[in-house]
Amino acid sequence: MSGTSLPEAGRSSAIAAYVLYLLSIPSAGVFALIGVILAYASRDGAGAFARTHLEQAIHIWWVAFAWGAACLLGFIIGGALTIVLIGFPIIWLFALVGFIVMVWFSIKSLLGLLALLDGRAA
Repeated sequence: MSGTSLPEAGRSSAIAAYVLYLLSIPSAGVFALIGVILAYASRDGAGAFARTHLEQAIHIWWVAFAWGAACLLGFIIGGALTIVLIGFPIIWLFALVGFIVMVWFSIKSLLGLLALLDGRAA
């Protein structure tokens, strides 16, 4: 911990939230849900530095959730439109968007974790 000499309240929760986010892909998103719940539960008692990371973790989760919900809606619409064959490109498009969101979520989580461990702001 290069940024501070004493452990700050909430720092371990922020680390745990980021790690759970990184483990969320093999768990089909279950660990991400646990991570955001942990971030919400820990942010009120956290110090200023850790709180910014917890709020960043919450923000990352909500952005990914919104895009995930949009992709799910796109899959449903695409599935219904496969009858007229236009649904297949729609499904492929939303699969690509979903993959990009997954990569973005992982990179943002990793960068947040590295910044936290290095003592930098979120």
